Amino acid sequence: MPRAVICLPTYNERENLEHMIEALGAVLDTAMDRVLVIDDGSPDGTGEIADRLAAEHAWVSVLHRETKEGLGPAYIAGFRRALEAGAELVLEMDCDFSHDPADVPRLIAAATDADLVLGSRYAPGGGTANWGLLRRVVSRSGCLYAQVILGLRVRDLTGGFKCFRAEVLRAIDLPTVASTGYGFQIELTYRAIKKGFRVVEVPIVFEDRRVGQSKMSRAIVLEALAMVWKIR
Repeated sequence: MPRAVICLPTYNERENLEHMIEALGAVLDTAMDRVLVIDDGSPDGTGEIADRLAAEHAWVSVLHRETKEGLGPAYIAGFRRALEAGAELVLEMDCDFSHDPADVPRLIAAATDADLVLGSRYAPGGGTANWGLLRRVVSRSGCLYAQVILGLRVRDLTGGFKCFRAEVLRAIDLPTVASTGYGFQIELTYRAIKKGFRVVEVPIVFEDRRVGQSKMSRAIVLEALAMVWKIR
């Protein structure tokens, strides 16, 4: 049974995936930790690259999904697979190097004293890089909006770099999670807190993707804003 499974959702990430696997392999204890690539039928061949990497590395596996349904369903499918494998910890992170692979051991270590660890852009010492003013304002305002509506003190509610203890994912009833886009991140943290789990924030620097096209859109932002009220 793996100590930790890092869930890595992909859609058209052929430029990033192999480099990400190499970077994770350099910082993980691959005798204990695993990487699960969750590919949503990428038309650019990302799934085939993932299969090759899984054949080359025993600590890499692939979950193929036929269609792109959104970030939430992809992660939930990955979480289920990780729990079935007996993982003690389940992590989520982006494949585009927005999240630094070198920070993964820090999140795993922090889970010693916490149930849910958030890689936080807005905790003291955290930040963002290569962002324009508009994106900084939208991101920070979105977090503050969710904090006020949900009555939470967590600084970074919309971040997607997290480490869950397995019991947290079992307790928050994954089949009933309604969000599909970035509202998914808010909903999972909210549910964990409402279940009484201890949440801590570890400062990270979020860097805009190196190559490829951002998945962020106006529709995703609006969905997250509306979903906050449904979550409440």
